[in-house]
Amino acid sequence: MTLPGVVEIVGEGSKPRSFHTLVSVLGGGNVAVLSGAGLSTESGIPDYRGPSGQARRAGQPMTYQAFTGSAAARQRYWARSHLGWRHITGAAPNAGHRAVALLERAGLVDAVITQNVDGLHQAAGGAAVTELHGSLHRVVCLGCWQRSAREELDARLLAANPGWAGAAGAAEPAVNPDGDVALEETSEFVVVDCASCGGVLKPDVVFFGENVPRPRVSSCFDVVSAASALVVLGSSLTVLSGLRYVRHAASRPIPVVIVNQGATRGDALATATLDAPLGPALTAAVRELGLPADG
Repeated sequence: MTLPGVVEIVGEGSKPRSFHTLVSVLGGGNVAVLSGAGLSTESGIPDYRGPSGQARRAGQPMTYQAFTGSAAARQRYWARSHLGWRHITGAAPNAGHRAVALLERAGLVDAVITQNVDGLHQAAGGAAVTELHGSLHRVVCLGCWQRSAREELDARLLAANPGWAGAAGAAEPAVNPDGDVALEETSEFVVVDCASCGGVLKPDVVFFGENVPRPRVSSCFDVVSAASALVVLGSSLTVLSGLRYVRHAASRPIPVVIVNQGATRGDALATATLDAPLGPALTAAVRELGLPADG
């Protein structure tokens, strides 16, 4: 059922059957959550596709092949990401993140698999979180494979590029869903290498054209197999990395409930679908379950 707004969810009128299915599934416990970019839009981080399903990223995303094969591509990426990082690190969890964390604390959600790289599930208090595509909060060296905090790299980039961020960011470039910005002139930006071995530094995220590590993929399949239900939150399931878990659940069969604004690639496999804003929908579900809603 498509909702024109949130009134049908949070108001006094009748609620859609799919909402009651969501509440029933969550109330049964042992739920695995698969979350996508749509869960973070209420925190000010844009998603890849609007409700129409149309891609809305400005420019082409960086690929693993381009990043590893070209110093100029790395310079362009880090210049753009250096500006975008200020937006990502300034984002706060929204009502949807807080509701998922509350459901986890209540023992109803056992695990969260997130396609997001923003760390907002953990910032909301989530503990059982697997970051399917990694995290922008970490950096990995492609030479020695040492991982470090993004804050350390940010400080080094600021020192290597004094005044650059302020000048380059004066026009308030649009932030992309993957944390970089639409910025054309990057030739003056200075990239720094691994402080330990001098190797190439890369954000600890899975780029387009790069595979999710097999142990992580396998672990997430195990999470879904062990669940009584899979609830998808804010993902269009356009890419296989998330869709495969919906297919896996449906094949067992494990009930699948999808909450998203707009159609998804997994709708035909779902037990129920709810087209609604994530924060209000999840807050209403928590309230319906008698839990003390936070925000």
